[in-house]
Amino acid sequence: MRDLLPHAEKAAALLRQRKETVAVAESAAGGLITAALLAVPGASSYCRGGAVIYTRAVLLGFKGITEEMLAGVRPATEAHALFCARAVRERFAADWGVGETGAAGPTGNRYGDPPGHACVAVAGRVERASTLRTGSGDRLANMHAFAAAALALLAESLERDG
Repeated sequence: MRDLLPHAEKAAALLRQRKETVAVAESAAGGLITAALLAVPGASSYCRGGAVIYTRAVLLGFKGITEEMLAGVRPATEAHALFCARAVRERFAADWGVGETGAAGPTGNRYGDPPGHACVAVAGRVERASTLRTGSGDRLANMHAFAAAALALLAESLERDG
């Protein structure tokens, strides 16, 4: 977790400076993105919360999310990560949403993505998404890499919007 703190501290400082909030919807990172944000003192001023959305059924459990909205949006894609970022932003009434989806390992997912594949996205006044492939089957290392990528994308997006 300590390896994630520099990324979280940067995003937290930008959010506090702007008096803005963030919410997180993560999957393969398993809660590490939210945990890193909460590890920074003063988190209640900028972090609305997070959800580990590990299955489609859980995502459909969010108020207002329907199968029709997810039609054509395959998990573990940039489009899916962006959908989750938008959804969590709206449902948690945050200024920014972060979405993450992927295959931590040691094997790939049922959609054909290899272990170490993740997509992260940020939704706010700017929207961005990116794909990460670590090339590794190390589940824990991948989870940390996914969280670091999501936090870095959040900080970059905040800087771009500044």
